[in-house]
Amino acid sequence: MDITFEIWTKVTSTILFRYFAFASISFVLFYVILKKPLWYRKIQKKIPKLTDYKRDVFWSLITITIFATVIIFTFVKFNHLTNTYKNIEEYGYPYLFFSFFWMLIVHDTWFYWWHRIMHHPTLFKYVHLVHHKSTNPSPWTAYAFHPFEAIIEVGIHPFLAFTIPLYAPALGMFFLFQILYNVYGHLGFEIYPKGFHKHWFGKWINTSVAHNLHHKKFDGNYGLYLLFWDRIMGTLRKDYDEVFESVI
Repeated sequence: MDITFEIWTKVTSTILFRYFAFASISFVLFYVILKKPLWYRKIQKKIPKLTDYKRDVFWSLITITIFATVIIFTFVKFNHLTNTYKNIEEYGYPYLFFSFFWMLIVHDTWFYWWHRIMHHPTLFKYVHLVHHKSTNPSPWTAYAFHPFEAIIEVGIHPFLAFTIPLYAPALGMFFLFQILYNVYGHLGFEIYPKGFHKHWFGKWINTSVAHNLHHKKFDGNYGLYLLFWDRIMGTLRKDYDEVFESVI
Protein backbone atom coordinates (compact mmCIF):
# COMPACT_ATOMS: atom_id res chain seq x y z
CA MET A 1 0.00 0.00 0.00
CA ASP A 2 1.28 3.44 -0.92
CA ILE A 3 1.88 5.89 1.89
CA THR A 4 -0.20 9.00 1.41
CA PHE A 5 -0.28 12.28 3.28
CA GLU A 6 -3.78 11.35 4.44
CA ILE A 7 -2.54 8.14 6.08
CA TRP A 8 0.41 9.93 7.67
CA THR A 9 -1.89 12.65 9.02
CA LYS A 10 -4.32 10.09 10.43
CA VAL A 11 -1.63 8.13 12.27
CA THR A 12 0.10 11.27 13.53
CA SER A 13 -3.20 12.70 14.74
CA THR A 14 -4.02 9.48 16.61
CA ILE A 15 -0.69 9.44 18.46
CA LEU A 16 -0.95 13.18 19.10
CA PHE A 17 -4.46 12.81 20.51
CA ARG A 18 -3.43 10.01 22.86
CA TYR A 19 -0.44 11.94 24.14
CA PHE A 20 -2.39 15.14 24.78
CA ALA A 21 -5.44 13.31 26.13
CA PHE A 22 -3.58 11.21 28.68
CA ALA A 23 -1.09 13.92 29.64
CA SER A 24 -3.82 16.57 29.91
CA ILE A 25 -6.19 14.44 31.98
CA SER A 26 -3.38 13.40 34.32
CA PHE A 27 -2.11 16.97 34.62
CA VAL A 28 -5.53 18.47 35.36
CA LEU A 29 -6.34 15.76 37.89
CA PHE A 30 -3.08 15.75 39.83
CA TYR A 31 -1.74 19.28 39.31
CA VAL A 32 -5.03 21.18 39.57
CA ILE A 33 -8.08 19.34 40.93
CA LEU A 34 -6.43 16.90 43.34
CA LYS A 35 -3.23 18.84 43.95
CA LYS A 36 -3.93 19.74 47.60
CA PRO A 37 -5.49 16.48 48.86
CA LEU A 38 -2.81 14.38 47.12
CA TRP A 39 0.15 16.68 47.77
CA TYR A 40 1.51 14.19 50.31
CA ARG A 41 1.90 11.79 47.36
CA LYS A 42 3.93 14.33 45.35
CA ILE A 43 7.38 12.77 45.05
CA GLN A 44 9.33 16.02 44.76
CA LYS A 45 7.57 18.73 46.76
CA LYS A 46 7.71 21.33 44.03
CA ILE A 47 5.94 22.06 40.75
CA PRO A 48 7.82 22.20 37.43
CA LYS A 49 8.13 25.61 35.78
CA LEU A 50 6.16 26.69 32.72
CA THR A 51 9.38 26.57 30.70
CA ASP A 52 9.70 22.88 31.62
CA TYR A 53 6.24 22.13 30.23
CA LYS A 54 6.93 24.08 27.03
CA ARG A 55 10.24 22.29 26.47
CA ASP A 56 8.69 18.87 27.03
CA VAL A 57 5.79 19.55 24.67
CA PHE A 58 8.18 20.83 21.98
CA TRP A 59 10.31 17.68 22.02
CA SER A 60 7.22 15.49 22.34
CA LEU A 61 5.79 16.91 19.10
CA ILE A 62 9.00 15.97 17.29
CA THR A 63 8.88 12.51 18.87
CA ILE A 64 5.28 11.99 17.77
CA THR A 65 6.21 12.87 14.19
CA ILE A 66 9.00 10.29 14.23
CA PHE A 67 6.80 7.68 15.90
CA ALA A 68 4.10 8.12 13.26
CA THR A 69 6.56 7.85 10.37
CA VAL A 70 8.16 4.61 11.63
CA ILE A 71 4.77 3.07 12.46
CA ILE A 72 3.44 3.90 8.98
CA PHE A 73 6.41 2.31 7.25
CA THR A 74 6.12 -0.77 9.48
CA PHE A 75 2.37 -1.35 9.40
CA VAL A 76 1.41 0.20 6.06
CA LYS A 77 4.32 0.03 3.64
CA PHE A 78 5.79 -3.26 4.90
CA ASN A 79 2.87 -4.75 6.79
CA HIS A 80 2.81 -7.73 4.42
CA LEU A 81 6.23 -8.70 5.76
CA THR A 82 5.28 -8.54 9.44
CA ASN A 83 3.91 -11.38 11.55
CA THR A 84 0.73 -9.53 12.55
CA TYR A 85 -2.63 -11.20 11.95
CA LYS A 86 -6.26 -10.01 12.11
CA ASN A 87 -8.21 -13.24 12.65
CA ILE A 88 -8.08 -14.05 16.36
CA GLU A 89 -9.14 -17.66 15.67
CA GLU A 90 -5.90 -18.22 13.82
CA TYR A 91 -3.96 -18.68 17.06
CA GLY A 92 -6.69 -18.63 19.70
CA TYR A 93 -7.12 -16.84 23.01
CA PRO A 94 -4.42 -18.65 25.07
CA TYR A 95 -1.81 -17.47 22.58
CA LEU A 96 -3.32 -13.98 22.65
CA PHE A 97 -2.79 -13.77 26.42
CA PHE A 98 0.74 -15.12 26.04
CA SER A 99 1.48 -12.46 23.41
CA PHE A 100 0.63 -9.66 25.86
CA PHE A 101 3.10 -11.13 28.35
CA TRP A 102 5.67 -11.50 25.57
CA MET A 103 5.32 -7.88 24.46
CA LEU A 104 5.61 -6.65 28.05
CA ILE A 105 8.80 -8.60 28.74
CA VAL A 106 10.43 -7.82 25.40
CA HIS A 107 9.60 -4.10 25.54
CA ASP A 108 10.80 -3.80 29.13
CA THR A 109 14.07 -5.55 28.20
CA TRP A 110 14.47 -3.40 25.09
CA PHE A 111 13.92 -0.23 27.12
CA TYR A 112 16.18 -1.20 30.03
CA TRP A 113 19.27 -1.97 27.95
CA TRP A 114 18.85 0.90 25.50
CA HIS A 115 18.26 3.18 28.45
CA ARG A 116 21.55 2.13 30.03
CA ILE A 117 23.31 2.65 26.70
CA MET A 118 21.82 6.15 26.54
CA HIS A 119 23.59 6.91 29.81
CA HIS A 120 26.99 6.45 28.21
CA PRO A 121 28.62 9.90 28.71
CA THR A 122 28.67 10.77 25.00
CA LEU A 123 25.12 9.66 24.23
CA PHE A 124 23.87 11.22 27.43
CA LYS A 125 25.39 14.60 26.66
CA TYR A 126 24.17 14.82 23.06
CA VAL A 127 21.00 12.71 23.15
CA HIS A 128 19.49 11.54 26.43
CA LEU A 129 20.06 14.85 28.20
CA VAL A 130 17.02 16.21 26.34
CA HIS A 131 14.81 13.88 28.38
CA HIS A 132 16.74 14.53 31.58
CA LYS A 133 16.27 18.28 31.37
CA SER A 134 13.14 17.47 33.35
CA THR A 135 14.69 16.66 36.70
CA ASN A 136 11.22 16.99 38.21
CA PRO A 137 9.12 15.27 35.49
CA SER A 138 5.45 15.81 34.72
CA PRO A 139 2.98 13.99 32.42
CA TRP A 140 4.27 16.13 29.55
CA THR A 141 7.71 14.53 29.89
CA ALA A 142 6.49 11.13 28.67
CA TYR A 143 7.47 11.68 25.01
CA ALA A 144 10.13 14.38 25.43
CA PHE A 145 12.97 12.68 23.54
CA HIS A 146 15.83 13.69 21.29
CA PRO A 147 15.05 12.55 17.69
CA PHE A 148 17.70 9.82 17.84
CA GLU A 149 16.27 8.48 21.08
CA ALA A 150 12.76 8.69 19.62
CA ILE A 151 13.89 6.36 16.80
CA ILE A 152 15.26 3.91 19.37
CA GLU A 153 12.07 4.11 21.41
CA VAL A 154 9.75 3.45 18.47
CA GLY A 155 12.08 0.73 17.19
CA ILE A 156 10.28 -1.72 19.46
CA HIS A 157 7.28 -1.56 17.10
CA PRO A 158 8.98 -3.16 14.07
CA PHE A 159 11.02 -5.42 16.36
CA LEU A 160 7.85 -6.94 17.81
CA ALA A 161 6.03 -7.00 14.48
CA PHE A 162 8.81 -8.96 12.77
CA THR A 163 9.29 -11.55 15.52
CA ILE A 164 6.46 -13.82 16.71
CA PRO A 165 2.88 -13.62 15.33
CA LEU A 166 0.88 -10.87 17.05
CA TYR A 167 -2.81 -10.08 16.82
CA ALA A 168 -2.89 -6.61 15.21
CA PRO A 169 -5.54 -5.06 17.52
CA ALA A 170 -3.72 -6.51 20.56
CA LEU A 171 -0.52 -4.82 19.43
CA GLY A 172 -2.41 -1.54 19.19
CA MET A 173 -3.89 -2.02 22.67
CA PHE A 174 -0.47 -2.83 24.09
CA PHE A 175 0.96 0.46 22.88
CA LEU A 176 -2.05 2.25 24.27
CA PHE A 177 -1.06 0.72 27.59
CA GLN A 178 2.53 1.84 26.95
CA ILE A 179 1.68 5.54 26.76
CA LEU A 180 -0.59 5.23 29.80
CA TYR A 181 2.18 3.68 31.89
CA ASN A 182 4.72 6.13 30.53
CA VAL A 183 2.56 9.06 31.65
CA TYR A 184 2.19 7.43 35.07
CA GLY A 185 5.96 6.95 35.31
CA HIS A 186 6.48 10.68 34.79
CA LEU A 187 3.42 11.76 36.77
CA GLY A 188 5.35 13.13 39.73
CA PHE A 189 2.81 11.57 42.10
CA GLU A 190 2.73 8.01 43.40
CA ILE A 191 -0.61 6.22 43.04
CA TYR A 192 0.34 2.73 44.24
CA PRO A 193 -0.65 1.91 47.84
CA LYS A 194 1.55 1.89 50.94
CA GLY A 195 3.83 -1.15 51.10
CA PHE A 196 3.46 -1.91 47.38
CA HIS A 197 7.22 -1.65 46.84
CA LYS A 198 7.87 -4.57 49.23
CA HIS A 199 4.93 -6.79 48.26
CA TRP A 200 5.98 -10.08 46.59
CA PHE A 201 4.42 -8.82 43.36
CA GLY A 202 4.84 -5.07 43.73
CA LYS A 203 8.59 -5.22 44.28
CA TRP A 204 8.98 -6.26 40.63
CA ILE A 205 6.80 -3.44 39.27
CA ASN A 206 8.25 -0.09 38.23
CA THR A 207 6.67 2.84 40.02
CA SER A 208 6.47 6.58 39.59
CA VAL A 209 8.76 6.93 42.61
CA ALA A 210 11.39 4.74 41.00
CA HIS A 211 11.41 6.63 37.71
CA ASN A 212 11.19 10.01 39.43
CA LEU A 213 14.34 9.13 41.36
CA HIS A 214 16.04 8.34 38.07
CA HIS A 215 15.18 11.80 36.73
CA LYS A 216 16.32 13.48 39.93
CA LYS A 217 19.56 11.54 40.49
CA PHE A 218 20.40 10.63 36.83
CA ASP A 219 21.41 7.02 37.57
CA GLY A 220 19.82 3.72 38.54
CA ASN A 221 16.20 2.62 38.07
CA TYR A 222 16.37 2.11 34.30
CA GLY A 223 13.26 -0.07 33.85
CA LEU A 224 10.02 0.79 32.07
CA TYR A 225 7.24 -1.49 33.35
CA LEU A 226 9.25 -3.70 35.67
CA LEU A 227 12.11 -3.57 38.13
CA PHE A 228 13.25 -7.07 37.13
CA TRP A 229 16.41 -6.02 35.30
CA ASP A 230 17.22 -3.34 37.86
CA ARG A 231 17.07 -5.88 40.67
CA ILE A 232 19.06 -8.64 39.01
CA MET A 233 21.63 -6.24 37.54
CA GLY A 234 22.06 -4.29 40.78
CA THR A 235 20.94 -0.97 39.31
CA LEU A 236 17.98 -0.39 41.62
CA ARG A 237 18.77 2.70 43.65
CA LYS A 238 19.53 2.05 47.32
CA ASP A 239 17.26 4.90 48.39
CA TYR A 240 14.22 3.58 46.53
CA ASP A 241 12.49 1.98 49.54
CA GLU A 242 13.18 4.97 51.76
CA VAL A 243 11.78 7.48 49.26
CA PHE A 244 8.73 5.34 48.48
CA GLU A 245 7.91 5.08 52.17
CA SER A 246 8.38 8.81 52.69
CA VAL A 247 5.85 9.58 49.93
CA ILE A 248 3.04 7.20 50.91
